[in-house]
Amino acid sequence: MTTHHLDPSTDTAHEVFSRDHAPVLTIDSGDTVVVRSLDASGHLEPQTVPGEVTPYLFPTRRGHALTGPIAVRGARPGDMLQLDLLSLTPDDWGFTVAAAADTPITRHLGLVDAEAAWLLWSIDRDAGTATESRGLRRPIAPFLGVMGLAPAEAGEHSTIPPRASVGGNIDCRDLVAGTTLWLPVAVDDALLYLGDGHAAQGDGEVGGTAIETGMTTEARVGLATDRPLTTIHAETPEARITFGFDADLNVASGDALAAMVTWMQQLYAVDAATALAFASTVVDLRVTQVANRTWGVHAVLPRDVLVPA
Repeated sequence: MTTHHLDPSTDTAHEVFSRDHAPVLTIDSGDTVVVRSLDASGHLEPQTVPGEVTPYLFPTRRGHALTGPIAVRGARPGDMLQLDLLSLTPDDWGFTVAAAADTPITRHLGLVDAEAAWLLWSIDRDAGTATESRGLRRPIAPFLGVMGLAPAEAGEHSTIPPRASVGGNIDCRDLVAGTTLWLPVAVDDALLYLGDGHAAQGDGEVGGTAIETGMTTEARVGLATDRPLTTIHAETPEARITFGFDADLNVASGDALAAMVTWMQQLYAVDAATALAFASTVVDLRVTQVANRTWGVHAVLPRDVLVPA
């Protein structure tokens, strides 16, 4: 198997999804990619003071600055793309901004007319910490906010809302190194985009951003067979996870739970009602993000929580 390296540039990055984008790299199933991505905004330089305007890769800033698409030879609609996240290394700086836009959250909190609040972070990869300019420190847990494939529909598609059909802006903080993520393939060769690096985030991404940072991702990319689900799902170092995405929180929750119940039926050889009963004792439903025009909910089944006596 081959290892490929890909860096972001105006030739290798996009700020929308499209099945019509020419691949910037073509790989075989089982190959490894080392992909560098800029932060979500595509900053080329760090801010020196909060809110400073610095150069962007895409001055239009229509969406996330994503590296890709990467074509996977032989991938066809109906397949499942498997991403084994081997390592995730953030840049040494990042930022967080809140109250920068009119959203349901800022309206609810009375912050529509407030001045945006910026946090500037120094990231110590060796220590595994991020320190904000005011002197507050927190541990990091790096992950990619966006891991997605080209949608089947023609035209350009925003990177902002996550899509149950192909993934994208999932923003799930559990998808750290050591995770395997499965995504449904919608177009020939899959066309994979990666980006929106986060050094750390809380469930919900309630302010609209996490610790936004550039990221170097090492991942093995393959095509999976005999998966228990045809929807987006993951196995992390800590848990099995299923997802739901919808403008209605009830629908997103129901979709995430339905997928988990299906998975538990297969894991424990029980019927749906029994799987739901077990789920009620061990599965957590978490709000993945509230920031992206579409609710995200993930159902979490911790490893080794339900085992033979």
